[in-house]
Amino acid sequence: MYVLVTYDVSTEDKAGAGRLRRVAKICTRYGQRVQFSVFECLVDPAQYESMKHELRSVIDEESDSLRFYNLGKRWQGRVDHIGAKAPYNPEGTLLV
Repeated sequence: MYVLVTYDVSTEDKAGAGRLRRVAKICTRYGQRVQFSVFECLVDPAQYESMKHELRSVIDEESDSLRFYNLGKRWQGRVDHIGAKAPYNPEGTLLV
């Protein structure tokens, strides 16, 4: 499944800055950053639940927020890209 993850972490204190880094680090393990607080992730159902659990354990639910948009298996027809940076294709060729 293709999932768009967005987050808003309050950085009004040092603890918030740490949470922000941890949230980004977790998201990086599951997908590709496409904007500052937006990741596109190609995951199976177990990975999806694991990612949500990890992220939920990091944030402060009183001041931070997470949003998960499940675009499903036929995501290609649901994502349009305009502007800078090449669109992310998790099923494309990997160049090393």
